This record gives sequence, structure tokens and C-alpha cells, in this order.
Amino acid sequence: MRIAVTTPTGKVGSRVTELLIQAGVRPTLLLRDPSKLSPGTAGRVRAVQCDQRDTDAVVKATEGVDALFWAEALDRDPDPVATYALMGANAARAIQHNGIGRTVFLSSVGAEKRHGVGEIDGLARTEEQLDRLGTAVTHLRCGYFFSNLLMDLARLRQGVLATPFPVDHPMPWVDPRDIGDVAVARLLRDGWSGRWVQAVHGPCDLTAAQAAEIVSKATGRPVEAVRTGEGELRKTLSDSGLGPKQVEAVVGMSAGLTKDFTPEDERSALTTTPTSLGAWAHAVLRPLLA
Repeated sequence: MRIAVTTPTGKVGSRVTELLIQAGVRPTLLLRDPSKLSPGTAGRVRAVQCDQRDTDAVVKATEGVDALFWAEALDRDPDPVATYALMGANAARAIQHNGIGRTVFLSSVGAEKRHGVGEIDGLARTEEQLDRLGTAVTHLRCGYFFSNLLMDLARLRQGVLATPFPVDHPMPWVDPRDIGDVAVARLLRDGWSGRWVQAVHGPCDLTAAQAAEIVSKATGRPVEAVRTGEGELRKTLSDSGLGPKQVEAVVGMSAGLTKDFTPEDERSALTTTPTSLGAWAHAVLRPLLA
């Protein structure tokens, strides 16, 4: 079985790569800088230097592939939605040109709205482009990553869990490693066809206030959830050097996921994954806040 993996050094892609190697697969890894792979991983994979924005490079890198894990990574792109759409078009071109039989796409809760969810609109464009091919595809509609908390360690050390969402708004929170587990289960299963949507919701829905309480207990440091308003969020993002479309891509996500939105996929045994926020925070966050 020949499987290609994008973003193999990312939070989800690294788990996908790890499990495929353990399953006896020598995956093809598409990444811009193969030197970022650990020596232990590099010797067990086929690493191909590839930018997902380059159509020809993506097509060439996926020649002879049976299945594809497609996740799209931004790098301060000035127009995130347009970049996601470009990457999606490149994936579609490679799948069609190389006859790739199965694709697992890392999407997001909110993509079902198709419009009005900021950066997630770009993932929706990719879903649509893959759907039009008529090949076997599974869209993983994932919840809010636990690892997003790592992006604001300074404020967590000050006792603040900053969130653009209302602090009493429940939403699915999930460990990225669990998403990788779900992706690999689908990649290694052959014989399926058609279009599938599988939400990955984590163990339970949480409000930011509940998440802050869990983090406090797990790390031994008092943390309180504080909402960042849209105006403050725009200013913070602009002051950090982001352009207008980048700012609106971030702001639009929180607005689109709270205003008149209910996830299309209900929580069930199929969408629920095991790792709790408390367990993750104790293992990952606690040492970083010590």
C-alpha cells in the first residue's frame, strides 16, 4: 500500500506518519524542508521536497500513490482562503492525474456552512473541489485543537485563557493525535468508496470557562477564561504584522462558529475520541508552564 502524507511534521501529520510506519508502511512524505524530519523517521519514509502551492510538484510527488492524507498548512499567506483553495485545486489535480483511489482530507467543523467562517471557508473550497472528482474521499471535520493553547503560553502563565468565543459557548475540543488515529484507520482500510464526512469531536464539548477550569486543575496554576472582543482581536492581529485578509480570516472563524451555528454532525460513538483535555494539559501544558 502506497500512502502519501502532507504536513508530516505538523500536529496531526506527524501522528499519521508515526502510525503508518508502525503499521509497516513506508509512506511518501510531502514537505518543503525534508531536513526537519528526525533521523529515526527519515530512514523509514520516502521524503519529497514539495510545496503544496506548486501544482506540478504535488502531481509529481504523488505519482504511484494509492491513498493520500491531505492537510493544508499556511505560512503567513496574505490571503488564507485563496491559498487553501489553491492547495485544494492542486490536490484535486494530483488525484485525478495519478488515479489516487482514496483521500482523507483534514477539514474543520464549520466547513459545512461553505461561507462566512473566515479561514475555514478555504477548507470548504477544498472539500468542494475533492467532491467534484467523484473519487473516494473522507472529510474529517475536526473540532478545536487542544494544541491551540500552546500559541498563547505567555498569557496562560499570567492566568488568562484568552478566547475569541463567548466564554459560555460550548464547542468540541480535540487532541490532534486522536485525529491522526482516525485518519490512519481510514487510510489503512481499503475497499471503501464514495464521499464520507466524519466529524472528530474529542471526548466532550467544552466552554472556554470549563476548559480554563480543567487546565487549572491539570497544571496546578489558576487560569480564567477571558473573551477577546472582535475589535481587540483585530488590533492584536494587525499589530503582529498580519494583513487585512489574514486578520479577517481569523476573526471570521470565531464569528462564523458562534452565530446561528450548530455542527452538522452530531456527537456519537463515531465522532467521539478518547483523550481528555485534562490528560493532555497535564502531559503537555503543565511542563511548559512550570
